[in-house]
Amino acid sequence: MKKLLLMSIAFVFLLTSCGSKTKGELTGVRGKKWFPEKPYGMELIPQGSFIMGKSEEDMAKVKNAPTKTVTVRSFYMDDTEITNSEYRQFVEWVKDSIVRTKLAILADELGMGPDDEGIGEFAFMDADTSKLSAYDKYMLDNYAGMGETGYEGRALNKDEDLVWDTSEYPDEYYTEVMDSMYIPEEESYNGQRTIDVTKLKYGYNWMDIQAAARAKKGQRKDFIKKEELEIYPDTTVWIKDFAYSYNEPMHNDYFWHDAYSEYPVVGVSWRQAKAFCNWRTKFKNDDQKERGKQFVNQFRLPTEAEWEYAARGGIEGGTYPWGGPYVISDTGCYMANFKPQRGDYAADTALYTVEAKSYEPNDYNLFNMAGNVAEWTDSSYDAGAYEYVSTMNPNAAYGENDRKVIRGGSWKDVAYFLQVSTRDYEYQDSARSYIGFRTVQDYMGTEEKFAGQRKLR
Repeated sequence: MKKLLLMSIAFVFLLTSCGSKTKGELTGVRGKKWFPEKPYGMELIPQGSFIMGKSEEDMAKVKNAPTKTVTVRSFYMDDTEITNSEYRQFVEWVKDSIVRTKLAILADELGMGPDDEGIGEFAFMDADTSKLSAYDKYMLDNYAGMGETGYEGRALNKDEDLVWDTSEYPDEYYTEVMDSMYIPEEESYNGQRTIDVTKLKYGYNWMDIQAAARAKKGQRKDFIKKEELEIYPDTTVWIKDFAYSYNEPMHNDYFWHDAYSEYPVVGVSWRQAKAFCNWRTKFKNDDQKERGKQFVNQFRLPTEAEWEYAARGGIEGGTYPWGGPYVISDTGCYMANFKPQRGDYAADTALYTVEAKSYEPNDYNLFNMAGNVAEWTDSSYDAGAYEYVSTMNPNAAYGENDRKVIRGGSWKDVAYFLQVSTRDYEYQDSARSYIGFRTVQDYMGTEEKFAGQRKLR
């Protein structure tokens, strides 16, 4: 018996020895081999240092941009400003999700499931528990009812196409839900009834890591912030920004009409731009999850230093993204969309904005880093920020400071605001007809990988 036991132990030891690939060495946990993937529509900005601020004379006497040598890490940046078409994708996703949620909740209240016709076809996916995995069933049994509505976390049925044609609504319950999404009959005109854009709200959570790192005590939940806001652009900015001016056509058509699809979105506040970044990250990672791939890191607004570094395009002492001190090329053409002369907005052939890929890109292949629309950055505006920010990845980001830095100048600005070192600001809840944004994403990897990565540009 004792001999048999010793043989069993020896056999187990043999199995564990043969099954080990580490040979008892500290080799680390090995995951899947990872390769950097260039995000769609973005350009790689390699790490480097530059002199941030105005090296030329401070003509405007603002005294808020003394020169300072800083270094920024590598990142990807959108090659254009976010366009109306791209932002509409965000709006459509939010609208679709809200409608599906309303349909699923009503179906749940009516006790209808996927096997029922009409609104039942849009019931929550977990309404049929026989198709749930063990994990999903556990989550439903233990966490259903938690949250403000009791429906948080339940999966929507996205396999069924939504019906927007009123003549094809499947039943009266579906009609009830869809009717709640439109403006009241008495507020419509010209026979058109449109979506009530105040219903299009996007909610998300984020963690204030800066505050958590500085805090001496506190639990993780203390630093998780919840945001919920309306995300439809304020189209009235075309009227409000210019008194005694006829800009109704831009108010009526600019955001939604296909003629302006490739133009930069405007009328978006800093907070809405942040919400877009969160959604873009979620949208990408939902697809990564379905394909069994590792999540990507977050899309975000660029810091002020990143924006200026990218705008310079590798030209150290350039006044504008194209380098030279002039706004007219050697062939007599304007290099950007701005207001060249007093009252003459169209001297550069553009009255308002132009398509996002207009004019020549800078040496990082980024379009319209000067003019067209000014761009939100993540940084808070402080006239003395350059005096105290770090020389490594500098960023003055204060939650309590609602003045946010905008860069690049716009179609209605004079040339001074187009200079790569010029600073300006706007309040975070403000929306303007001349402010848009573009997003960035951190590059993950080391300098050695850049040789192969540059081939993707």
